[in-house]
Formats: sequence, structure tokens, C-alpha cells
Amino acid sequence: MSTSETSILSQRVQSLLAEAIQVPGEMVTPDLSFGDLPQWDSLGHMEVMLRLEEEFGVAIDADTIAQLISIPEICRFLEDNGYVQ
Repeated sequence: MSTSETSILSQRVQSLLAEAIQVPGEMVTPDLSFGDLPQWDSLGHMEVMLRLEEEFGVAIDADTIAQLISIPEICRFLEDNGYVQ
């Protein structure tokens, strides 16, 4: 995936995450990790996972949920699971 495609994916994930945890978009940076914002707690994390499943049509199992703790990890997971522009 090219840098611009990765950037677009990261932007989509950032936007989804901001909506899921109900914070302004500017608070969500490309390198944000679980726990960096008080809103991205365990409950917020589950909301993010549900929205990822809906938005990208992926299945996320319990083991994977525990691994998807940063925007780069989420993007990598989506790329590895066939996400294309």
C-alpha cells in the first residue's frame, strides 16, 4: 500500500475513532494509543471495535481486540485483512 493510501486509511480510522469515543477530531493523532485519552478506555475500545467491524466489514475476535491498541496497529490489521481503497 502506498504512503498516500496508508494516510487515507489512517485518516478514516482517526475519524472513526473520534466519533466512537466522542472527542473532537483534532484530539486524535495518527500515533494515538489506547489510554492516551481518558475516553479511549475499555468501554470506548469496544465501541471502536464495533465501528471498525461495521465500517470495514471485518470480524474482530477477542484476541485481536486486545492487540488493536493503537491507530497504526488498527491500520495494519485492516491492511492485512484485505482493506483496499
